[in-house]
Amino acid sequence: MKILAIETSCDETSAAIVENGVTVLSHELASSAKSHIKTGGIVPEVGARQQIISIMPTIQAVMDGYSPDQIDALAVTVGPGLIGSLLVGVETAKTLAWAWEKPLIPVDHVVAHLYSAWLSDPTPELPALGLTISGGHTEFLLIKDHGDIQFLGSTRDDAAGEAFDKIARLLKRPYPGGPQIEQMAKEGNPNAVPLPRPMINEDSLEMSFSGLKTAVRNARESGEYQDFDIAASFQQAVVDVLVAKTARAIQEYQPKSLIIAGGVAANTAIRETLTKEFSHSAAVHVSQMSLAVDNAAIIGSYAYFNNHPQPITEIDADPLYHARLIGTSRSKKL
Repeated sequence: MKILAIETSCDETSAAIVENGVTVLSHELASSAKSHIKTGGIVPEVGARQQIISIMPTIQAVMDGYSPDQIDALAVTVGPGLIGSLLVGVETAKTLAWAWEKPLIPVDHVVAHLYSAWLSDPTPELPALGLTISGGHTEFLLIKDHGDIQFLGSTRDDAAGEAFDKIARLLKRPYPGGPQIEQMAKEGNPNAVPLPRPMINEDSLEMSFSGLKTAVRNARESGEYQDFDIAASFQQAVVDVLVAKTARAIQEYQPKSLIIAGGVAANTAIRETLTKEFSHSAAVHVSQMSLAVDNAAIIGSYAYFNNHPQPITEIDADPLYHARLIGTSRSKKL
């Protein structure tokens, strides 16, 4: 089964053809990240306008060598994300699905991040514990089986990636902030600044990074610490929280696999520490660097394994799509 997948949830414009959920036949990604450097972050209107320009050339590049007759279905990110960006992808996918008379599968891209693991060899054994770490989300999901996925817990405020970006701005570093903090941390002492590990000892899989961000601001304003040490100490605090919460989740749910995905999974300290800490407890699968960012390949993989087409007239862009699915209930089935 060949699925043409489209992803436009934020500042990436991506399309891919994925076969049987595990093989990427064609993949293209256009990013507007460079246009956001001057503003120190993503400007939604700028990103959406660039996606309007990029969407059809990106799809045409992916379809080079393929005809609509060879495509069995389309898949598109319907949320979460920025409404303008989501609309570009969703309306394009709906138009193509109607014109080509193909089924259309709506996709939650937070959950789809975990399906990067099915685009690498070996693929995960189930049940699998998933940890999605990105600019907008940091949460645990349990994949009991395809189509049987449970929400376990998440950050109550800032996502880890958002905290990285805000700390980078505080330290006068350019956007995107995650790679900047990681680079600075290599030159700093991770034990130099006494920072909190919010909620690390609470008996839950909930997290919080807003207070940590405030503590970093106070440490810098005190003038007592070097920026490199602040960056290293901040990164270590995030790592410590993720390790503690992952250990709790593994102990409680006993998964066969651990999947670490999302943009912040590209952080070397996080990748290496989580792999080292838990490789004895479960088979650890970390997103390839190219699949850690928002991309259409993971959308196509998720759509194959969770194949639930809906009528085109019932599919809409929804920035709160993921939040509506999980609600406020712990261990809620998606």
